[in-house]
Amino acid sequence: MSRPGAMKGLAAAALLVVPLGMAADAGAAKPVPDYTITVDDRAQGAVIDDTMYGVFFEDINYAADGGLYAELVRNRSFEFNSTDASGFNGMTAWQVVNGGGAAPTAQVVNDATRLNENNRNHLRLTSDGPGDGVRNIGYNTGFALKAGATYDASVWARTTTAQTVTFALTDANGSVTYASGTVAVDGSDAWKQYKLTLTSDATVTDARLAVTGGAASVMGLDMVSLMPRDRWVGKNGLSTLRKDLAQKIADLNPGFVRFPGGCIVNVNSHRAYTAANNFPRARSYQWKETVGPVEQRPTNANFWGYNQSYGLGYYEYFTFAEDIGAMPLPVVPAVLNGCGQSFRANEQNELQRHIQDTLDLIEFANGPVTSTWGKLRADMGHPAPFNLTHVGVGNEENFPAQFITNFVQFRDAIKAKYPNITVISNSGPDDEGTTFEQHWAQNRANDVEMVDEHYYNSPTWFLQNNDRYDSYDRNGPKVFLGEYASQDAKLFNSLSEAAFMTGLERNADIVKLASYAPLLANVDNVQWRPDMIWFDNHQSWGSTSYEVQKLFMNNVGDRVIPSTASGKVMQPTPITGAVGLSTWRTAAKYDDVKVTAPDGTTLFTDDFNDGNADGWRPLANRGTWGVTDGQFVQTSTTAEDTLVAGPALTATDYDVTLKATKTAGAEGFLVGFGVKDSGNFYWWNLGGWNNTRSVVEKATSGAKQTLVAREGHSITTNKAYDVKISVRGTKVTLSLDGQEFFSFDDNTVVEPFAQVVTHDDATGDTIVKVVNAQNTPAVTKIDLGKLKVAKKATMTVISGDPGQQNTRSAQPIRPVTTQIDVPSQFYRTFDANSVTFIRIPKK
Repeated sequence: MSRPGAMKGLAAAALLVVPLGMAADAGAAKPVPDYTITVDDRAQGAVIDDTMYGVFFEDINYAADGGLYAELVRNRSFEFNSTDASGFNGMTAWQVVNGGGAAPTAQVVNDATRLNENNRNHLRLTSDGPGDGVRNIGYNTGFALKAGATYDASVWARTTTAQTVTFALTDANGSVTYASGTVAVDGSDAWKQYKLTLTSDATVTDARLAVTGGAASVMGLDMVSLMPRDRWVGKNGLSTLRKDLAQKIADLNPGFVRFPGGCIVNVNSHRAYTAANNFPRARSYQWKETVGPVEQRPTNANFWGYNQSYGLGYYEYFTFAEDIGAMPLPVVPAVLNGCGQSFRANEQNELQRHIQDTLDLIEFANGPVTSTWGKLRADMGHPAPFNLTHVGVGNEENFPAQFITNFVQFRDAIKAKYPNITVISNSGPDDEGTTFEQHWAQNRANDVEMVDEHYYNSPTWFLQNNDRYDSYDRNGPKVFLGEYASQDAKLFNSLSEAAFMTGLERNADIVKLASYAPLLANVDNVQWRPDMIWFDNHQSWGSTSYEVQKLFMNNVGDRVIPSTASGKVMQPTPITGAVGLSTWRTAAKYDDVKVTAPDGTTLFTDDFNDGNADGWRPLANRGTWGVTDGQFVQTSTTAEDTLVAGPALTATDYDVTLKATKTAGAEGFLVGFGVKDSGNFYWWNLGGWNNTRSVVEKATSGAKQTLVAREGHSITTNKAYDVKISVRGTKVTLSLDGQEFFSFDDNTVVEPFAQVVTHDDATGDTIVKVVNAQNTPAVTKIDLGKLKVAKKATMTVISGDPGQQNTRSAQPIRPVTTQIDVPSQFYRTFDANSVTFIRIPKK
C-alpha cells in the first residue's frame, strides 16, 4: 500500500538511527524496512492554521462547579432542587449547626425577601442564641486546604439584629478548627455582602465551612462563598478559576476554546428565565444569564444531572481564552433540541430573540464601550474587545430540515451586521448515516462556511479512517471537528487518535479546527468518559490522550510537507462468533433462534420449548433473564445492556433468524452476531436512543462504532418482529419482517502506521510525526529528500503498554525527550505502541 499519510496501529519509540550508507560502509547489511516514509521536497502541502487544535469545554462531569470554577462551596445560593437531580433540594450539601441551645431552624425560602429576582432562594436561619448556623460539606471529600494558604470568604446577609457572624473551616463534625474569622453584620434588614479572609493552619482534603450567627435572631443568608486566594492569574489578573486545572489547559497551548458545549447548548427549554415564563429551571445555555454580577446570575438545571451556578460564565470564558492566547469559539442555541431530545415546535417563537441575543453576544465580545453590551464588558473589567471571529450555531440537531431553516436565519442576520464573522453549522450526532448526509447536503446547498462534525468511536475506527478527509470537496465547506475521542482512556486509544490526527494535519486545507472532547472530569462525579483531564478536590492529572494532545498542540507546524508512506496493513477478517440477545431499558422476549449455513444446514437452534436456556451464557451480567411460556424473556426495564450469547460459532457464511418482541420500556431490542465476548461483537440496535433510531454497531474492546443507521425508526410494543441477519464473510444483510433493512461490508483495512511531516515557519524546523499503533516494532526507512536539515534533532516519544492509563495514583504515560542524530536518509526502528515526534532544525 502506498499513499499520503498513515497506516494505523500502535506507535513506537525510536530506538535506532542508521544512516543509509553507514551500514554498507561497515560491511553490514541494511535493515529490511517494514515501512518507508518519503518526503516530496518539491511539493507544497496544506497550510495549517494557528488555531488547528483547540479544547472543548462543557460543564459535564462537574467541569465547572466543583472543577475549573474555583468556588469551594457547593449549593452556595441554596438553589438546588429535584429538577437538577433526584434527591436534590435547597439544603443539599448543607448541615444545620446547633450552638448549644434549642435547635435552630434553617428554612430555604422563595419569597419577596429574596436577594434579587434571578436568585430566587435564600436561607432563613432562626436561632435562639450564638453559635447556630449551617455547615457546607463542599465537593468530593470536602474542602481541600493547604497550611498557610489564604482563602477569600464572603456571604450576603440580612437581619434586624446586629451581630458577629463567624466563618470557620473545621473537620467533618466541627471539633477541630483549621481557620476562623468574623464579620460584623448590621441590623438594617437590607441585603449586604460581607467579606473576610481565612488562613488555614493545616493541610487537609476533607474540611467543612461553618457559618454561624452571634445572637438570637432571624437572619437571611445567600451566596456563601469560599475561594482559595491561589487561583489562576493571567494577563487579565486574578481570576475565579482553579489554578492547577487552568494551568493544565494553558499548557496544551490550544488554538481555540469552544464554549459552553456540547449538549447543554441546545437541550431543555429555550425560553428566557422570566416571570412570564414561570422561571423555567431547565433551559438551554443562554449567554446573557451568565454575565454581570455573579449574585444576579440565575441557576440552571444541567442536562448532565446536576446544578449549574453560572459562576463560570461568558466573561470568565472570554478572559481565560485571551489569557492563554486562544481564539474564543462560542456556540449558541439554534432553538432546536439535540442530544436525543424531542422537537419543541411550540418554542420556535423564541427564534428571533435568540438571533438578537447572538448579535448582542458579538457586541459584548467586540463592540465599543459606547455600545450597550460593549459597555457591560467594560464595566466587568475589560474595555478592550475580545476579537471574536467565529460563532457556532446549534449542536447535534436530529432535525436537519428544521435546523437549516433556523441556521440560515442566524447566519444571514449575523453576516448582515458582522460580515467577517465565520458562522459554523453542524452535521448532527454521527459521522455517517441519513441525518449526517442530509445535514451535509443542506450545508453545501446553502454555501455554509464551516461544518461542525462529532464522533466518538472505537480505536479501530480511527485506525481505519486516517484518510477520511482525503476525498472531501476542496471547494465545499470547511470542517470543524468539534468533538472526537476513542472510546476508552488507555494508551491504545490515544495512539489511535494520534494516527487519525496525522490525517487531520495532512488535510488541514479542509479540517481547520479540531478538539478532543470532553476536556475535564471530576473523578467522583462522572457522566461521560473518556475525558482529557481528571481531578478531585485537591489534585489533577492528564490522561494518556492529554499527553498526546499536548504533544500535537505544541508541535503543529505551519504547513504540511507532502510525504508518502508504504508498508503492511491489517486486512479485514470474516465476521464469526455467537448470536447475542440484549435489551436496553426495555423488557423483551425472543423465540425461534436459528443459525443455518447457506445450504440450509442447521448450525444452532433454540425454540426454548424445553423450558430452559442452557445454551446461553450471560456476558453483561445485567437484567433478569428466564424462559417463560417457551420464550426467552428479559423483564427488567431499567437495566442497560443485558447481553447474553449462544454457543460460539466458527462459520464465516451463515444466516441468523429469530422472533423478537418488545414488551415494555423506553427502547426496542438488540440482536447480536459475531459475538466473541462482552466487549467484542456486532449488534443490531432496533429502536435505540429512546426508540428513535435503529443502527448497527460494532464493539471492539468495549468501544462501539456505528456502521449503519436509520433515523426515525421505532419498535412497537407487543409486536413480534421477524429478524434475519445474513453474513457472508465481511458482508452483512439485515432484514426485518421480510424486507431488507440494512446492508454493509465491514472490509476496511486497519493501518497500524501513520505519519505526517510539517514545517515550522518561525523556527525553520521540520517535524516528522510517526505513530506505530501495533504490538511489534516498525523498522522504517525515512527519506527527507533535499530538505535542508541539520544533523542533530530533538525527539519526543510517548510509549508504553497499550493497556496502560494515567490515574490519580500513577501517570506512567509521559513524554520522553532526547537528542538524536538525523541524516537526510536514515533507518529508524519505532517501538511498538508509541508516537514519536522528531524536530529537525534547518541546516
